[in-house]
Amino acid sequence: MKRFHVHLHVDDLDRNIAFYSKLFASDPARREADYAKWMLQDPPVNFAISSRGSAPGIDHLGIQTDTVEELDVLKARAAAADMALLDEGETTCCYARSEKHWVTDPQGIAWEHFHTLGNIPLFNEKAPEQATSAEAAPACCAPRQPTGKPVGIPVQAASSCC
Repeated sequence: MKRFHVHLHVDDLDRNIAFYSKLFASDPARREADYAKWMLQDPPVNFAISSRGSAPGIDHLGIQTDTVEELDVLKARAAAADMALLDEGETTCCYARSEKHWVTDPQGIAWEHFHTLGNIPLFNEKAPEQATSAEAAPACCAPRQPTGKPVGIPVQAASSCC
């Protein structure tokens, strides 16, 4: 089974945890000082929020797989989409060790395909010289487009459009 993944950057983690816990009728499956994640079953969604991004809004979208074989299929599809593929292999981010790759869609939205291998006690396990401050780091290691354009989508003011 594959699970849709949404990661939002929020400016007030506690307020958003309270909101989404009520919206989903469920407490987060994982909660840290700068991060929370719900593993919803109906519909199957890995919904994460963090206070690590630069602006509130969508940080990235993705698909989480249950198996390496499913991840390989997604990697082939991403490569066939004629977009640059960033293969991180086994890496750490968002309190987890994962096998993952990224592709950025034509609008600049980052898509993460990943298979979780296990939990870790830190947001990521970068060497100290590679680590950046929480304020400057993207929420979940989302790559930037080659032009340097951020992949996050800022929250827009309310509009009449859905």
